[in-house]
Amino acid sequence: MASRADDLIDRRRLRRKLSFWRIATIVILAAVVFAGVRFLADDSGFTSGPIDQIAKVKIEGTITEDDELLERLDAIRTTASVKGVIVNIDSPGGTTAGGEAIYEEIRRLAAEKPVVTQVGTLAASAGYMIASASDHIVARQSSIVGSIGVLVQFPDVTGLMDKLGIKLEEVKSSPLKAEPSPFNPTTDEERAMIRRMILDSYDWFVDLVTERRGMPRNEVLRLADGSIFTGRQALANKLIDELGGEREAIAWLGTKGVDADLRVVEWKKKEESSWFSLLSSRAGLTGHESLSDTVRVLLGEIGGEHLFLDGMVSLWHPAQPSPDR
Repeated sequence: MASRADDLIDRRRLRRKLSFWRIATIVILAAVVFAGVRFLADDSGFTSGPIDQIAKVKIEGTITEDDELLERLDAIRTTASVKGVIVNIDSPGGTTAGGEAIYEEIRRLAAEKPVVTQVGTLAASAGYMIASASDHIVARQSSIVGSIGVLVQFPDVTGLMDKLGIKLEEVKSSPLKAEPSPFNPTTDEERAMIRRMILDSYDWFVDLVTERRGMPRNEVLRLADGSIFTGRQALANKLIDELGGEREAIAWLGTKGVDADLRVVEWKKKEESSWFSLLSSRAGLTGHESLSDTVRVLLGEIGGEHLFLDGMVSLWHPAQPSPDR
């Protein structure tokens, strides 16, 4: 009798365990299906919501051409539930063309909704260019702001070629074609060409800051010598409007008719918030990248993204070659 009673107890325990795992399996499958449906149904690619909100967009790291970010800013512009926008910047700058594209998209956005920039640790060079696109800039007292200017860098490997016994033969239509080149010593004529190009882009950058900050051009030129400033110094020089953080940014939006009690919602790329991307979110990979794109992302994770900055850059302290040890 005792053995039979023990068997009944064991059977009941087994049934409970089976019931638990059946229910757990159903819940997990339902969650996976729900997440998959959301992933496939969300064509916008961005996190958002139907409830009135203040949208926040983070722009971090080295700035390059970023179609996804431009699309995200455009989606914010066309979303009726977004009543105001906070652009959070923490960037040393990047390519001039990349900064220009983001600047213009933020100006389109600011034409329809109040936009305020909140500077984190750093908004330098192209980072400051983007910040100036908003109608109000808030920075911490110890934030780094400025470095208004343009830069072109190119290596000279002629000494290495001489040591290796390598010579470059070329035939070209004119002396300045494909110059300056790392395989030839740079001539005065080539330097003059590059300088004319840099100064033209620099004048455009200065004019942009002059217009957006409402300052005399000669005053902007005084500040646009590549200098960087703390938030306190930037406020005194009228490069920013206020010291503070997100609280002050929201308060400014309140002066533009935006309800300061609205929830602040950070707009991210879909893959950053989907269940599928948890396996690759650290590197930001989705599985659809080409080999070159994957290499770029992985290099970016170790600070090597500057290797792919083509053309002119507006970048504070680009990486320099490490000294021999």
